[in-house]
Amino acid sequence: MLVEPLGGVGEVRARPRRHSVPPRSVSAIQRPRPARGYWRRLLPLLAALAAVTRVPSFARPLWNPDEGYLAVQARLLANGGELYGTVVDRKPPLVPWLYEAAFAVSGSGSLTSVRVLAVVAQLLTAALLASLARRRWGDGAGRTAGVLYLLVSVGLNPEDAQAASFEVFMLPFTALAMWCADRRRWRAAGAAVAFAFLAKQTGGAVLVPVAWLLWRSREPGALRLAVGAVLPVLAAALLTDPSGFVFWTVTGSGAYASFTGSELHVLTRGLTNTVILAVACAGLLPPVVRVLRIARTGSGDLWLWLGSSAAAVLLGFHFFGHYYLQLIPPVALLATAALQILPRERLVKAVLTSVCCCTLFLAWGLLAPRSDLTHAQRLADTMARRTDPGDRVLVWGIHPETYWLADRSPASRYLTAGLLTNYSGGRNGPQVGEKYAVEGAWPVFRDEMAEHPPVLVVDDSRDKPYAPEKVPSLRRLLAARYEEAGVVDGAVLYVRADGRG
Repeated sequence: MLVEPLGGVGEVRARPRRHSVPPRSVSAIQRPRPARGYWRRLLPLLAALAAVTRVPSFARPLWNPDEGYLAVQARLLANGGELYGTVVDRKPPLVPWLYEAAFAVSGSGSLTSVRVLAVVAQLLTAALLASLARRRWGDGAGRTAGVLYLLVSVGLNPEDAQAASFEVFMLPFTALAMWCADRRRWRAAGAAVAFAFLAKQTGGAVLVPVAWLLWRSREPGALRLAVGAVLPVLAAALLTDPSGFVFWTVTGSGAYASFTGSELHVLTRGLTNTVILAVACAGLLPPVVRVLRIARTGSGDLWLWLGSSAAAVLLGFHFFGHYYLQLIPPVALLATAALQILPRERLVKAVLTSVCCCTLFLAWGLLAPRSDLTHAQRLADTMARRTDPGDRVLVWGIHPETYWLADRSPASRYLTAGLLTNYSGGRNGPQVGEKYAVEGAWPVFRDEMAEHPPVLVVDDSRDKPYAPEKVPSLRRLLAARYEEAGVVDGAVLYVRADGRG
């Protein structure tokens, strides 16, 4: 209360204090005092939800060729292979190392260990998002963010959502980068950005919102952020092969990233996966859209996070479903922000809708057939019967999991025909062929075939654009040294003409 003089000396009257009322926004919401035992109650809930949403991942030996590729790489590394030397891929080293470590503990005959790690990764991501939301908007917002993220995290084709993929292990680091930046821990934020990049290159996109938060803070933390981001990447390069690291993770994928060839095919895939994720986010998108029209969210960093993640999905013009996983953390936080200024019934509706959508996707994951897996298992059984454990074999196709299922060593460091023809990425147009291979790959491949010729060659192209008749070097190799020995499920088997092996 204020007092002000009236007519006479010492006479006063009360005047209420004026309070400024800012426009209603998320940032203006008064947060209650944090509750005791908050994490003791929330973490078991998130852990149970993470486990339930990942149940389908344990229902099959593997979900997609990426898991098969990583499993084969891990075995090769455990047997003395050198990453970016005798073991190659267009990906950074963190996830292959993770697979190798999991296999060292539990054996390489099953992906159960890495599936458990994927559950842990999803739990960590949810907990970090919950912590971010709680710091900004209160205890209830923290619970909302963590739960909504896990419910939506399965909202893609099961082979994309349930696989222990690069993106799943990238997401905790992207969330950690934002968590550290929100607390102005710039060196740690830079390190988290680096590890996100080392899981998958597009994880580095989180640097955009992190840098924006640094700029908004007006702190002299740019050097700390840069040091944190550079040192882990430099260490990874030195632990492998520096030139090979740069080539395979940055400079050697020009043809793969090109938009030319199969434009309609990849655009259709992109639209399909966008629609699928939109269905999964049916409970989240309406609150975000509504709040955009009626209030400020005060969440510029989250919009930048979403925008940079969308740019990462577009990068390379392939639009695989697992690329879209990168969008889910910022969408979950934006929905949480929006729900803070809407009536409570909107929150209930968003959660119930997300539960229903999650149930739908879990049923899809448990019931959907996997014809590709059945085909790979048949080939693997045949390979195991026709070769000895120490034999080297070559599978000319795009299913590296066949090596892992058969427990046979690949005859080449190039685990798919895609690296030698650019078919990887789903291209089936004019940019598929020997001349579009990874630079320098064919001379190395010819040397491998000459020094250690495979006992068995499996042509699994099945009339695809990379079939041997369209690849002169492979056609000549088969004609000179091998003879046809049968057909299994459409794949042609070749054995050495000299009868060795």
